[in-house]
Amino acid sequence: MLNRRDLLKATAVGAATLSFPLAALAQVQLTVEEVLFDPEIPVLGNPDGDVTVAEFFDYQCPFCKRGHKDLLDVVEQDGNVRLVMKDWPIFGLASVHASSLVLAAGEDYEKALNAVMATPGRLAKEDVDAAIAGAGLDPEALWQAFRKDMDRVDGILARNMDQANAFGFGGTPAFIIGTRIYSGAMDRQALVDAIAAARES
Repeated sequence: MLNRRDLLKATAVGAATLSFPLAALAQVQLTVEEVLFDPEIPVLGNPDGDVTVAEFFDYQCPFCKRGHKDLLDVVEQDGNVRLVMKDWPIFGLASVHASSLVLAAGEDYEKALNAVMATPGRLAKEDVDAAIAGAGLDPEALWQAFRKDMDRVDGILARNMDQANAFGFGGTPAFIIGTRIYSGAMDRQALVDAIAAARES
């Protein structure tokens, strides 16, 4: 069983060759399929879109929260983008709790995601639960759903952590758009331009 505390530990990264053309340092071989098409992570936007945007994020990251609406708006307005939210809970146990509940939300995933992303500032477990409840969902029921689905959820978090460490990401947010890495916050125009660049490559 995965030790959930291990999800909070940073690991050192070295240099290696990637299996796809990302300009990044990596400790392990990563494929586009593994990073962008993990079948256990819900897909937002257009599941058949011609460009995939993956955001490595934390529910307590102020830059992730600030840019979330712009990201959703760009994806919706474009209409042909797959959006994959890669939970990377690096800000403590409240972040792990948020990721656990949201990833266990099933058909309510997007509602739970947006509710927690709309919270201001740092979070405690109680803040996460309140945000979930405010969206009309039952945090205790989601916790029980997580307990039944712990292997899948913890597997997602572990893979995301391994990938973020392999890419050498220094924090959240970090994006992969097409097969290019963008570290740090991106405004609406930067996202539009990056999606266009992915289509041209």
